[in-house]
Amino acid sequence: MKRFIDHIKSYTAEKKICILGFGREGRATYEIIAKYCTPSAITIADLSSVDRVLNALPDSVNLICGNDYQKSLDDFDLVFKSPGIVLERSPKELKCVITSETQVFFEVYREQIIGITGTKGKSTVTSLIYHILKESGKECLIAGNIGIPVFNIVEKMTESTIVVCELSCHQLEYMKVSPACAVYLNLFEEHLDHYGTMKAYRRAKNNIFTHQEEGDCLLVESSIKPALCNSYVHTISAEDSTADIFVSNGIVDNNTNGDTYIIPSNKIKLLGVHNHYNIAVARFITAPFVTMKEFESALFSFNPLAHRLEFVDEINGVRWYDDSISTACATAIEAIKSVPNAGTILIGGMDRGIDYTSLVEFLNDSDVNVICMEASGKRVYDMIQSAKFNDISRIYYVPHLEEAVSLAAKITPSGKSCVMSPAAASYGIFKNFEERGDAFKALVAKLK
Repeated sequence: MKRFIDHIKSYTAEKKICILGFGREGRATYEIIAKYCTPSAITIADLSSVDRVLNALPDSVNLICGNDYQKSLDDFDLVFKSPGIVLERSPKELKCVITSETQVFFEVYREQIIGITGTKGKSTVTSLIYHILKESGKECLIAGNIGIPVFNIVEKMTESTIVVCELSCHQLEYMKVSPACAVYLNLFEEHLDHYGTMKAYRRAKNNIFTHQEEGDCLLVESSIKPALCNSYVHTISAEDSTADIFVSNGIVDNNTNGDTYIIPSNKIKLLGVHNHYNIAVARFITAPFVTMKEFESALFSFNPLAHRLEFVDEINGVRWYDDSISTACATAIEAIKSVPNAGTILIGGMDRGIDYTSLVEFLNDSDVNVICMEASGKRVYDMIQSAKFNDISRIYYVPHLEEAVSLAAKITPSGKSCVMSPAAASYGIFKNFEERGDAFKALVAKLK
């Protein structure tokens, strides 16, 4: 830890510091700077009001709250930006240095970090890798987008700690350092309301490897094809049989060494073929640290995360599944494929402008009931109505989740399953996908 403290003390000494955004990460940043550093001043800026008493902030800490909270960024030397904050001006237009606690943490510990990103699956893979290492007796910590700011684990760090770190596109967007071991799971259309184009979204994600060094390791989905990468690249795919790691029908083929691993599907709790890919990733990354016996023991004891094809209950012969994490076409399609005897799917949420053509085409070839809701659901419903759809009688639209659950209870046959896999963001309707999933579970519970 001394190495980190020396670094951040030097980094912030006698500088005017602004902590931009005072959520979970902003508070963690403040606590570390207030405890160990000697800046000339600390200011907290947030769109929402910040309660000085509730947060135990001394009078020496300045507060800038409200719509103009980003107007005075040029008055500071260093701005620690929280990942949820969208800058009103590009860093190139600002006189201050834009940084983050993730950037500073990685500057010190990059060689000890396994970083995981991707549009989908990163929380499951991060948790699974951590679980395998932890259960196998390795000194490791979990942090990042999983809900634990990296500054919250600083005081537990040693020179031998392995950090398993989930990284969102917002955390990566302005990063100037990459982890020594990087995992890039996939790339789907997402967050276009912020990035505008897939090119810009991809550019942010690419920072998982852009600043890697010779000797580093990158495991990447084969279709992503990273350019200008300094590390040793390994490819993985569930479609491309020429990839270094090929996952198909529950079998993981390592084409670089001829090794084959058959996933014991009847002994694991992870539901769905897409999780075979996640297991293959975890096996590859943890192989240098654990034996196969240790790997499988941990794999068998791993419990899936909430809101990811999570079984909720069985009521009147209908099995209900919560897949609130789903914000893309691919995940909704995977949910239908993965849930046993899928009979109904609930789709829709905030409309961020993604292309739903692939989902509509898949639904046309399936036989599930489709209940559309909210803004993006209305767009899917309208697309289906105007398309040459095989059976329009199984397509419904209702305004909100409550009506969707009520309708699903009526039309889903006994012996079938209903899954909420929205293929859309929750924002504007719910605080986050967790709140949406909890609301779904509460509505299902009322059916009893």
